[in-house]
Amino acid sequence: MCGFAGFIDPGRSAGEMKALASSMGDTIVHRGPDDAGAWVDEESGIALAHRRLSVVDLSAAGHQPMESSSGRYVIAFNGEIYNHLQLREQLEASTSQPLSWRGHSDTETLLAAFEQLGIKQTLEACVGMFAIVLWDRMERRLTLMRDRFGEKPLYYGWVNNAFVFASELKALRCFPGFDNSVSRESLAAYLRFSHVPAPLTIYENLYKLEPASLVSFNGAQRETSGKPQTQSYWSLSDVAENGITNRINDEDEALHTIETGLLESVRLQSCADVPLGAFLSGGVDSSLIVALMQQQASSPVKSFTIGFEEAGFDETPHAREVATHLGTEHHELFVTSAEAQQVIPQLPHIYDEPFADSSQIPTHLVCRAARQHVTVALSGDAGDELFGGYNRYHWAPLVWQRVAWMPHPLRRLLGSLIRLLPVAGWDGVNSLLRSRQAVAQLGDKAHKLAERLQHTASLDDLYFALVSEWLNPDRILQSSSSKTMAAVGNDKLPVGLPPVEAMMLQDSLNYLPNDILCKVDRAAMSVSLETRIPFLDHRVAETAWRLPLSMKMRDNTGKWMLRQLLYRKVPQELIERPKTGFAIPVGQWLRGPLREWGEMLLNETRLEQEGFFNPQVVRETWQQHQGGRYDWTARLWSLLMFQAWLEREGRQ
Repeated sequence: MCGFAGFIDPGRSAGEMKALASSMGDTIVHRGPDDAGAWVDEESGIALAHRRLSVVDLSAAGHQPMESSSGRYVIAFNGEIYNHLQLREQLEASTSQPLSWRGHSDTETLLAAFEQLGIKQTLEACVGMFAIVLWDRMERRLTLMRDRFGEKPLYYGWVNNAFVFASELKALRCFPGFDNSVSRESLAAYLRFSHVPAPLTIYENLYKLEPASLVSFNGAQRETSGKPQTQSYWSLSDVAENGITNRINDEDEALHTIETGLLESVRLQSCADVPLGAFLSGGVDSSLIVALMQQQASSPVKSFTIGFEEAGFDETPHAREVATHLGTEHHELFVTSAEAQQVIPQLPHIYDEPFADSSQIPTHLVCRAARQHVTVALSGDAGDELFGGYNRYHWAPLVWQRVAWMPHPLRRLLGSLIRLLPVAGWDGVNSLLRSRQAVAQLGDKAHKLAERLQHTASLDDLYFALVSEWLNPDRILQSSSSKTMAAVGNDKLPVGLPPVEAMMLQDSLNYLPNDILCKVDRAAMSVSLETRIPFLDHRVAETAWRLPLSMKMRDNTGKWMLRQLLYRKVPQELIERPKTGFAIPVGQWLRGPLREWGEMLLNETRLEQEGFFNPQVVRETWQQHQGGRYDWTARLWSLLMFQAWLEREGRQ
């Protein structure tokens, strides 16, 4: 795992270019503390910088930027190509001339494949996670590439008339003359989704490269603004469409196929020349990944979990039981509220733009704990999106089935009635339910659903309302440009896709890369930890989409197929409990130890002067939350994360 940065800006001297590229690379030293390199072509005005976290081939043979054997290509690469040794064998078998290898790094394999197969065919052959910048000296063409699901980040665009690119926005901010303004349309999207969705960034004229995409830039081009045209080399929507027309209807065959695919994915992702472990929460996804790792390991797997002092937020007992059963070398980190809150000032620097998934805090803490023992950690992310794990997949269709007949005024009344019972009252109702019927944080979810019912006219509307926070960003913004809002999160889905599977696909296309994968990458790389996600081997995803929905959701339970596989390895009673997120009590903190911080950032005079948010709406939301009858944690966290980012931006 690494990071890179660079630019095309003709007219600078080679020395100036190398120094500038190196300074950009130095801003992301956390992504690669083990080695640094820079490469320039003064004639073309291009410079590349690379920071290396050595994971595979720790020798100097893996140094980047790296030139191909012919000298045609120069590459900077972040990620891992898990099947690169098999690719080497295929490349060697398809040429009459023996290939000469300098080492065993996947970077060198990529260069040989680009020379022999071309860009698109190489990407299609890769199993892995990656962000790549490739300079073609012959055609004087720069190509940026990103993996199928968006595990690795890649930003690009224009700063001061130069074309720039990097693994993180902080490297672009240090380019001379940076003055890109805050994008009002990006801010509107952020308020809705609690993250800035690709291809947007918080800045004008800077973009995220979307998953499974590439973009080329000719060195002779002199555009200085606007988003270049991107190309896709793989499509999850096509995978879904093919899957629903080519179902695996036999349960034994499906179980065997999923197990075989996951075993292979875990085997490939467990290869490293440095210490490796895994996150373990005791839930279905992480327990299955650790079980498959331990099944193939010759020694105990290092597993990691985190616990909090607040009741209801500590998963360590569940994880400990699973770890004991599997025989892992288990590590637990217990964190006080004060220790967790100390992470908050670091968040604007870690994420570079507003990001408001509060599980970013425990994710950072567990990554920091794991890094004390390992350099690579496997996680169970993406199981929910691929195998039907989120509660909304069950509740949204059921709710809509019961309220669709109601006229809109009656739905609004129902929403108001639900909110008459405070959050604590709904939590009390939840405590009376049997374990399998209980829903974690029922009060928060009931209030969220109540508001969404007041603004929905279809099941699609209900889904987008459930994944949105501020349903009408224009209400909170002093001025806005919402022209992109219709396009963001409105991907073209296959015709005839059933509603629940449409939700799963939308989550995989939007929520997964823009929230989950962004959160994990930044939290881990901020402490120089590489994370790997076996569920995101694209072959596993392709198999998952061939499963009928009944093999994913059954008896009011999600991830049915994964559970059947896991119960072969871990007793069912160690796993069965209401689904929870990686939650922390932020809402309580905002009424207590974080109240003064919140008051400072959401001060009415300050908001008026900054010119982004409507002070009246902000203060009303803040006061309602402080009163305790309403829980506006997620809304307030999105405002506070923007304000904290803006404050840091002002200091810089």
